[in-house]
Amino acid sequence: MGLARAVGEAGVNVTGMGLARAVGEADDSLKLWIIGVLCVLIILGNVAVLLVISSPVSGWSKNSRLVLLSLTGADAALALVVIPLNLYGNSVRQLRDQLDSPFCHMVVFLDASILTSSIYSLATISIERYIAVFFPLRYSTVMTNGRVKALIALVWLLPPVLSFPISIPRGIVKVYFSRASLICNLDFSSNVAYSLLLTAFIFFPCSLIMTLANFRLWFVARSQKNRFKVSRVSRRHDAASRVLVPVVIVYYSCWSPCVCNMIYQALTEQRAPEWLEFVALWLPCGNGFFNCIVYFWLNRSFRKKFQEMGQNLCRCNCFVAQNGSTSQVPDGKDIIKVWKQHSDTTARACSISSSTCNLVSSSSETILSNT
Repeated sequence: MGLARAVGEAGVNVTGMGLARAVGEADDSLKLWIIGVLCVLIILGNVAVLLVISSPVSGWSKNSRLVLLSLTGADAALALVVIPLNLYGNSVRQLRDQLDSPFCHMVVFLDASILTSSIYSLATISIERYIAVFFPLRYSTVMTNGRVKALIALVWLLPPVLSFPISIPRGIVKVYFSRASLICNLDFSSNVAYSLLLTAFIFFPCSLIMTLANFRLWFVARSQKNRFKVSRVSRRHDAASRVLVPVVIVYYSCWSPCVCNMIYQALTEQRAPEWLEFVALWLPCGNGFFNCIVYFWLNRSFRKKFQEMGQNLCRCNCFVAQNGSTSQVPDGKDIIKVWKQHSDTTARACSISSSTCNLVSSSSETILSNT
């Protein structure tokens, strides 16, 4: 009887282990599918944005496009560099099982630097829009092209400095490959002071800037709507108020869970449940796709130019199909010439539009509510 009971319990244990392994493999497959879809969405969204804002857009100044290009570059780098490296680490068993590996140190360093550049770019966008709306007469002297480029340089150079200790194997912080989130992750409990320092220099200052700037702009847009009850300006300010709130909501929805997970692990030396950790650590990457929607696709000028580019491409394809050959299609020099003329015309229109931003209401209309 005792032998039979032992054999039965062993069979149950083997069956339970097999079931647990099957469930774990199914979860990993689902996670990989989610990561793959997210990566594709980030790449497609940011490539479309890059094609549009690489040339002048009606209502957008050159400074605005430079800062938005910085954000687009950071978000695209996540999908082109960080995500593939993490997927490679997940596919190599030796990298998955090795604790505090140099590979994970490199990946976490790149991940932290690029994500920090993205969040700094969001804060810079808020500052640029705030100055454009509330100080329109001083905008050209305060936000000069050189100062904007210096801000963008700081956005990209400061994060590697803050994240440099992460790049050193067996240094002041440890890293590991998370089986729950399928990424190389920082062991926040290995150096609590440094983990809290990162949140103090990255998340909280940028959150304060974005919250104060966007809600101040929102209150102005609402007050302008109340002043113009049924006019076209009222409808535009109402659109602006609908855009500014999602900017803040999307930001906090994507970053707050990650920061809470960081603080929780640093203070308790415990990890969150598997799927909760997966969502918390991947939401900041998802912010790279949501930024395309909040900052670009909700903007009327962006949608209009993207539509024009699509129509021009369709006309070109239809021309080739009707003629049966490409011999009559304009050559590259002609296309570049026409595109340059179009860009120059648009740039002059943007310059004229920007020069009219002499009042808060006009600034709000041209900068905030092109939706």
